[in-house]
Amino acid sequence: MSNRNQIFQSGVMVFAVFFSGYLSAAKIQGKVVRVLDGDTIEVLNKKIPVRVRLINIDAPEKKQPYGRWSTSQLKELIAGQRVTVAYTQKDRYGRVLGRVVTTNGVEANSYMVQSGAAWVYDQYNADPSLPALQREAIEQKRGLWAGNQPVPPWEWRHSK
Repeated sequence: MSNRNQIFQSGVMVFAVFFSGYLSAAKIQGKVVRVLDGDTIEVLNKKIPVRVRLINIDAPEKKQPYGRWSTSQLKELIAGQRVTVAYTQKDRYGRVLGRVVTTNGVEANSYMVQSGAAWVYDQYNADPSLPALQREAIEQKRGLWAGNQPVPPWEWRHSK
């Protein structure tokens, strides 16, 4: 079985287990019309673009090592596809903070961590499954974990 298929199957299982906790959350459904970076997208909902920040994760900034690669991973997964976004809050910039799930059941937030395209955003993480997915990505040297001592985006932003 390919690495991508293993990640996909794990993502489906994570979705099934943890999405149940978000049943009371508000939902947006629509087509992904823009992927801004590895953790921010725009979803066209009722003809209105809604900016969505993938909750619990932080992807490398575009100018940071692996930044453009991370963006391309998210684009490959969801660009142009219909998704469901479950959320309970917005951030200070007005973005919806949510879990993004494709029509075939892949939870994008988990996928980005498991594929090594994003970090678990420890300071804000409320998903107990993500740290294990990150440890697996580190052990397998996936994505940004193949590099030499990757710098978390929150530290990289602070140094700029």
